[in-house]
Amino acid sequence: MEKLYPLRFEPLFRRYLWGGRRLGTVLGKPIGEGDDYAESWDVVDHGADQSVVSAGPVAGMTLGDLSQRYGTALFGRNEPQTQFPLLWKFLDAQKNLSLQVHPNDKQGAKLDPPDLGKTEAWIIVAAEPGSCLYAGLKQGVDRETFAHHLHNGTADECVYSYEPKVGDCIFVRAGAVHAVGAGLLVAEIQQSSDTTFRLFDWNRLGTDGKPRPLHIDQGIEVVDFSQTEIMPQAPQPTDVDHIERLIDCEKFVLDRWRFSSSQSVADDNRFHIMSVVAGSVDVVGDPAEKPLQTGETMLLPAGRDTVELRPHAGTVILDSYLP
Repeated sequence: MEKLYPLRFEPLFRRYLWGGRRLGTVLGKPIGEGDDYAESWDVVDHGADQSVVSAGPVAGMTLGDLSQRYGTALFGRNEPQTQFPLLWKFLDAQKNLSLQVHPNDKQGAKLDPPDLGKTEAWIIVAAEPGSCLYAGLKQGVDRETFAHHLHNGTADECVYSYEPKVGDCIFVRAGAVHAVGAGLLVAEIQQSSDTTFRLFDWNRLGTDGKPRPLHIDQGIEVVDFSQTEIMPQAPQPTDVDHIERLIDCEKFVLDRWRFSSSQSVADDNRFHIMSVVAGSVDVVGDPAEKPLQTGETMLLPAGRDTVELRPHAGTVILDSYLP
Protein backbone atom coordinates (compact mmCIF):
# COMPACT_ATOMS: atom_id res chain seq x y z
CA MET A 1 0.00 0.00 0.00
CA GLU A 2 1.37 3.43 -0.96
CA LYS A 3 2.12 5.51 2.12
CA LEU A 4 1.11 9.09 2.75
CA TYR A 5 2.31 11.48 5.46
CA PRO A 6 0.70 13.93 7.94
CA LEU A 7 -1.31 16.34 5.80
CA ARG A 8 -1.88 20.04 6.39
CA PHE A 9 -4.53 21.95 4.40
CA GLU A 10 -5.32 25.56 3.59
CA PRO A 11 -8.49 26.64 5.47
CA LEU A 12 -11.61 27.67 3.54
CA PHE A 13 -13.44 30.64 5.06
CA ARG A 14 -17.16 31.36 5.08
CA ARG A 15 -18.41 34.89 5.78
CA TYR A 16 -21.91 35.33 7.20
CA LEU A 17 -23.72 38.07 9.08
CA TRP A 18 -23.23 36.26 12.40
CA GLY A 19 -19.43 35.95 12.12
CA GLY A 20 -16.61 37.94 13.73
CA ARG A 21 -12.81 38.10 13.98
CA ARG A 22 -11.92 35.39 16.50
CA LEU A 23 -10.93 32.87 13.83
CA GLY A 24 -7.92 35.17 13.47
CA THR A 25 -7.48 36.75 16.89
CA VAL A 26 -7.99 33.57 18.95
CA LEU A 27 -7.18 30.76 16.53
CA GLY A 28 -4.50 32.51 14.47
CA LYS A 29 -6.08 31.87 11.09
CA PRO A 30 -5.11 34.06 8.11
CA ILE A 31 -8.35 36.01 7.75
CA GLY A 32 -8.54 39.28 5.84
CA GLU A 33 -10.31 42.55 6.57
CA GLY A 34 -13.88 42.56 7.86
CA ASP A 35 -15.77 41.42 10.94
CA ASP A 36 -17.94 38.67 9.44
CA TYR A 37 -15.59 35.66 9.33
CA ALA A 38 -18.00 32.95 10.49
CA GLU A 39 -16.51 29.55 9.63
CA SER A 40 -13.17 27.98 8.82
CA TRP A 41 -13.51 24.67 6.98
CA ASP A 42 -10.26 22.91 7.78
CA VAL A 43 -10.87 19.42 6.36
CA VAL A 44 -13.52 19.14 3.63
CA ASP A 45 -14.29 17.18 0.47
CA HIS A 46 -17.75 18.30 -0.61
CA GLY A 47 -18.30 19.15 -4.26
CA ALA A 48 -16.56 22.42 -5.11
CA ASP A 49 -15.56 22.91 -1.48
CA GLN A 50 -12.17 21.25 -1.27
CA SER A 51 -9.29 21.30 1.19
CA VAL A 52 -5.97 21.77 -0.62
CA VAL A 53 -2.76 20.23 0.75
CA SER A 54 -0.32 22.96 1.78
CA ALA A 55 2.99 21.09 2.30
CA GLY A 56 4.97 18.07 1.15
CA PRO A 57 5.05 15.95 -2.03
CA VAL A 58 1.28 16.11 -2.68
CA ALA A 59 0.98 19.87 -2.01
CA GLY A 60 -1.66 21.41 -4.28
CA MET A 61 -3.83 18.30 -4.42
CA THR A 62 -7.39 18.53 -3.13
CA LEU A 63 -8.80 16.15 -0.55
CA GLY A 64 -11.15 14.90 -3.26
CA ASP A 65 -8.15 14.11 -5.47
CA LEU A 66 -6.50 12.25 -2.59
CA SER A 67 -9.69 10.28 -1.90
CA GLN A 68 -9.83 9.09 -5.50
CA ARG A 69 -6.12 8.47 -6.05
CA TYR A 70 -4.99 7.11 -2.70
CA GLY A 71 -8.10 5.20 -1.56
CA THR A 72 -6.67 2.51 0.69
CA ALA A 73 -3.65 4.60 1.71
CA LEU A 74 -6.04 7.31 2.92
CA PHE A 75 -8.96 5.28 4.28
CA GLY A 76 -7.43 1.95 5.32
CA ARG A 77 -10.03 -0.25 7.02
CA ASN A 78 -12.79 2.19 5.97
CA GLU A 79 -12.16 1.80 2.22
CA PRO A 80 -14.03 2.23 -0.09
CA GLN A 81 -15.47 5.75 0.18
CA THR A 82 -17.03 7.83 -2.57
CA GLN A 83 -15.73 11.01 -0.88
CA PHE A 84 -13.98 11.94 2.34
CA PRO A 85 -16.89 11.35 4.74
CA LEU A 86 -16.20 13.88 7.53
CA LEU A 87 -15.91 17.65 7.66
CA TRP A 88 -14.00 19.54 10.36
CA LYS A 89 -14.61 23.25 10.96
CA PHE A 90 -14.42 26.10 13.48
CA LEU A 91 -17.26 28.61 13.97
CA ASP A 92 -17.13 32.12 15.44
CA ALA A 93 -20.65 33.15 16.47
CA GLN A 94 -20.79 36.86 17.28
CA LYS A 95 -24.55 36.70 16.75
CA ASN A 96 -26.96 33.78 17.06
CA LEU A 97 -26.93 31.33 14.17
CA SER A 98 -30.33 30.58 12.73
CA LEU A 99 -32.43 27.92 14.40
CA GLN A 100 -32.02 24.98 12.04
CA VAL A 101 -32.30 21.26 11.41
CA HIS A 102 -30.45 18.77 9.19
CA PRO A 103 -31.81 15.65 7.42
CA ASN A 104 -30.57 12.12 8.00
CA ASP A 105 -28.89 10.04 5.28
CA LYS A 106 -32.15 8.59 3.95
CA GLN A 107 -33.78 12.02 3.75
CA GLY A 108 -30.64 13.62 2.27
CA ALA A 109 -30.53 11.02 -0.51
CA LYS A 110 -33.91 12.27 -1.74
CA LEU A 111 -32.71 15.87 -2.18
CA ASP A 112 -31.80 17.39 -5.55
CA PRO A 113 -28.87 17.09 -5.72
CA PRO A 114 -28.57 14.24 -3.21
CA ASP A 115 -26.42 14.81 -0.10
CA LEU A 116 -25.41 12.98 3.02
CA GLY A 117 -27.35 13.57 6.19
CA LYS A 118 -25.72 15.69 8.85
CA THR A 119 -25.03 14.40 12.31
CA GLU A 120 -22.54 16.64 14.11
CA ALA A 121 -20.87 17.44 17.41
CA TRP A 122 -19.72 20.76 18.86
CA ILE A 123 -16.86 21.39 21.28
CA ILE A 124 -16.83 24.76 23.03
CA VAL A 125 -13.44 26.46 22.51
CA ALA A 126 -14.32 29.85 24.02
CA ALA A 127 -17.48 31.32 25.54
CA GLU A 128 -18.42 34.85 26.52
CA PRO A 129 -20.44 35.19 29.76
CA GLY A 130 -24.14 34.61 29.18
CA SER A 131 -23.70 32.79 25.85
CA CYS A 132 -26.32 30.14 25.12
CA LEU A 133 -26.58 26.94 23.12
CA TYR A 134 -29.93 25.89 21.70
CA ALA A 135 -30.13 22.11 21.45
CA GLY A 136 -33.30 20.07 21.15
CA LEU A 137 -36.92 21.00 21.70
CA LYS A 138 -38.44 21.54 25.11
CA GLN A 139 -40.31 18.61 26.60
CA GLY A 140 -43.87 18.34 25.28
CA VAL A 141 -43.37 20.35 22.06
CA ASP A 142 -45.09 18.41 19.28
CA ARG A 143 -45.31 19.04 15.55
CA GLU A 144 -48.48 21.11 15.72
CA THR A 145 -47.16 23.34 18.50
CA PHE A 146 -43.82 23.85 16.83
CA ALA A 147 -45.39 24.63 13.44
CA HIS A 148 -47.61 27.24 15.10
CA HIS A 149 -44.63 29.00 16.68
CA LEU A 150 -42.56 28.79 13.49
CA HIS A 151 -45.27 30.56 11.49
CA ASN A 152 -45.72 33.16 14.21
CA GLY A 153 -42.04 34.00 14.61
CA THR A 154 -41.81 32.69 18.18
CA ALA A 155 -39.95 29.41 17.63
CA ASP A 156 -37.35 30.35 20.25
CA GLU A 157 -40.00 29.65 22.89
CA CYS A 158 -39.95 25.96 21.90
CA VAL A 159 -36.21 25.27 22.08
CA TYR A 160 -34.19 24.14 25.08
CA SER A 161 -31.20 26.36 25.87
CA TYR A 162 -28.44 26.55 28.46
CA GLU A 163 -25.14 28.35 29.09
CA PRO A 164 -22.22 26.07 28.14
CA LYS A 165 -18.67 26.16 29.42
CA VAL A 166 -15.35 25.73 27.61
CA GLY A 167 -14.70 22.06 26.89
CA ASP A 168 -18.36 21.02 26.72
CA CYS A 169 -19.17 18.59 23.90
CA ILE A 170 -22.70 18.57 22.50
CA PHE A 171 -23.87 15.76 20.24
CA VAL A 172 -26.43 16.87 17.65
CA ARG A 173 -27.92 14.02 15.66
CA ALA A 174 -29.67 14.62 12.34
CA GLY A 175 -33.22 15.77 13.04
CA ALA A 176 -32.40 17.77 16.19
CA VAL A 177 -33.44 21.42 16.23
CA HIS A 178 -30.43 23.52 17.23
CA ALA A 179 -28.47 26.78 17.04
CA VAL A 180 -25.11 28.05 18.22
CA GLY A 181 -25.64 31.20 20.26
CA ALA A 182 -23.84 34.54 20.20
CA GLY A 183 -20.47 34.68 21.95
CA LEU A 184 -19.40 31.09 21.33
CA LEU A 185 -16.30 29.87 19.48
CA VAL A 186 -16.89 26.27 18.50
CA ALA A 187 -15.04 23.36 16.91
CA GLU A 188 -17.30 21.02 14.94
CA ILE A 189 -17.06 17.53 13.49
CA GLN A 190 -19.83 16.48 11.12
CA GLN A 191 -20.72 14.31 8.21
CA SER A 192 -19.57 15.84 4.93
CA SER A 193 -22.85 17.57 4.14
CA ASP A 194 -23.93 21.15 3.63
CA THR A 195 -27.69 20.67 3.82
CA THR A 196 -29.33 22.98 6.34
CA PHE A 197 -33.00 23.87 6.72
CA ARG A 198 -33.33 27.30 8.35
CA LEU A 199 -36.41 27.25 10.56
CA PHE A 200 -36.19 30.58 12.37
CA ASP A 201 -33.77 33.52 12.07
CA TRP A 202 -34.64 35.53 15.21
CA ASN A 203 -36.80 37.89 13.08
CA ARG A 204 -33.70 39.76 11.85
CA LEU A 205 -32.78 41.17 8.46
CA GLY A 206 -29.96 40.03 6.17
CA THR A 207 -27.24 42.22 4.70
CA ASP A 208 -29.67 43.26 1.93
CA GLY A 209 -32.17 44.59 4.47
CA LYS A 210 -34.58 41.71 3.91
CA PRO A 211 -35.32 38.62 6.02
CA ARG A 212 -33.19 35.63 5.05
CA PRO A 213 -35.16 32.79 3.41
CA LEU A 214 -36.64 30.16 5.72
CA HIS A 215 -37.28 26.49 4.93
CA ILE A 216 -40.12 25.79 7.34
CA ASP A 217 -42.04 23.24 5.28
CA GLN A 218 -38.93 21.25 4.32
CA GLY A 219 -37.43 21.54 7.76
CA ILE A 220 -40.38 20.42 9.81
CA GLU A 221 -40.54 17.24 7.73
CA VAL A 222 -37.12 16.17 9.02
CA VAL A 223 -37.46 17.29 12.66
CA ASP A 224 -37.11 14.42 15.12
CA PHE A 225 -39.48 15.43 17.92
CA SER A 226 -37.99 12.84 20.26
CA GLN A 227 -34.75 14.84 20.48
CA THR A 228 -35.38 17.09 23.47
CA GLU A 229 -33.21 18.98 25.96
CA ILE A 230 -29.80 17.92 24.62
CA MET A 231 -27.13 18.25 27.31
CA PRO A 232 -23.31 18.00 27.11
CA GLN A 233 -21.76 14.57 26.74
CA ALA A 234 -20.19 13.00 29.82
CA PRO A 235 -16.58 12.18 28.82
CA GLN A 236 -15.76 8.50 29.20
CA PRO A 237 -12.35 7.08 30.15
CA THR A 238 -10.48 4.91 27.66
CA ASP A 239 -7.71 2.39 28.24
CA VAL A 240 -5.20 5.19 27.54
CA ASP A 241 -4.72 7.62 30.43
CA HIS A 242 -4.45 10.80 28.35
CA ILE A 243 -7.42 10.08 26.06
CA GLU A 244 -11.11 10.42 26.90
CA ARG A 245 -14.02 9.46 24.64
CA LEU A 246 -16.53 12.22 23.86
CA ILE A 247 -18.60 10.66 21.06
CA ASP A 248 -18.90 7.10 19.77
CA CYS A 249 -21.64 6.86 17.15
CA GLU A 250 -22.15 5.17 13.80
CA LYS A 251 -20.96 8.28 11.89
CA PHE A 252 -17.75 9.15 13.77
CA VAL A 253 -15.76 8.78 16.96
CA LEU A 254 -14.44 11.84 18.80
CA ASP A 255 -11.70 11.63 21.43
CA ARG A 256 -9.96 14.33 23.46
CA TRP A 257 -6.24 14.12 24.21
CA ARG A 258 -4.79 16.04 27.18
CA PHE A 259 -1.06 15.43 27.32
CA SER A 260 2.28 17.01 28.19
CA SER A 261 4.72 14.29 27.14
CA SER A 262 5.38 12.61 23.78
CA GLN A 263 2.69 10.17 22.65
CA SER A 264 2.12 8.11 19.52
CA VAL A 265 -0.84 7.73 17.21
CA ALA A 266 -0.73 4.02 16.53
CA ASP A 267 -0.87 2.53 13.05
CA ASP A 268 -4.50 1.37 13.42
CA ASN A 269 -5.28 1.36 9.68
CA ARG A 270 -7.70 4.29 9.85
CA PHE A 271 -7.36 8.03 9.26
CA HIS A 272 -7.37 10.55 12.11
CA ILE A 273 -8.34 14.24 12.00
CA MET A 274 -6.21 15.85 14.73
CA SER A 275 -7.11 19.43 15.70
CA VAL A 276 -5.33 21.47 18.37
CA VAL A 277 -7.64 23.45 20.68
CA ALA A 278 -5.03 24.38 23.31
CA GLY A 279 -1.24 24.53 23.23
CA SER A 280 0.79 23.26 20.29
CA VAL A 281 2.51 20.07 19.17
CA ASP A 282 5.33 18.90 16.92
CA VAL A 283 4.27 16.09 14.60
CA VAL A 284 7.10 13.81 13.55
CA GLY A 285 6.98 13.40 9.77
CA ASP A 286 5.23 16.74 9.15
CA PRO A 287 6.94 18.18 6.03
CA ALA A 288 6.15 21.73 7.16
CA GLU A 289 8.59 21.19 10.05
CA LYS A 290 6.84 23.60 12.40
CA PRO A 291 4.52 23.13 15.38
CA LEU A 292 0.82 22.51 14.84
CA GLN A 293 -0.67 25.45 16.73
CA THR A 294 -3.97 26.12 18.48
CA GLY A 295 -6.65 26.33 15.79
CA GLU A 296 -4.71 24.21 13.30
CA THR A 297 -5.79 20.79 12.05
CA MET A 298 -3.96 17.87 10.45
CA LEU A 299 -5.12 14.71 8.71
CA LEU A 300 -3.15 11.56 9.47
CA PRO A 301 -3.84 9.09 6.63
CA ALA A 302 -4.49 5.42 7.35
CA GLY A 303 -1.51 4.24 5.32
CA ARG A 304 1.20 5.76 7.47
CA ASP A 305 3.76 4.72 10.01
CA THR A 306 3.14 5.31 13.72
CA VAL A 307 3.16 9.09 14.25
CA GLU A 308 4.81 10.63 17.30
CA LEU A 309 3.31 13.79 18.80
CA ARG A 310 5.58 15.99 20.94
CA PRO A 311 3.46 18.55 22.82
CA HIS A 312 4.49 21.94 24.13
CA ALA A 313 3.07 22.11 27.71
CA GLY A 314 -0.63 21.56 28.31
CA THR A 315 -1.70 20.58 24.83
CA VAL A 316 -5.30 19.53 24.08
CA ILE A 317 -6.12 17.81 20.78
CA LEU A 318 -9.45 16.63 19.39
CA ASP A 319 -9.14 13.38 17.42
CA SER A 320 -11.89 12.39 14.98
CA TYR A 321 -12.14 9.19 12.95
CA LEU A 322 -14.58 6.63 11.57
CA PRO A 323 -15.78 3.75 13.78
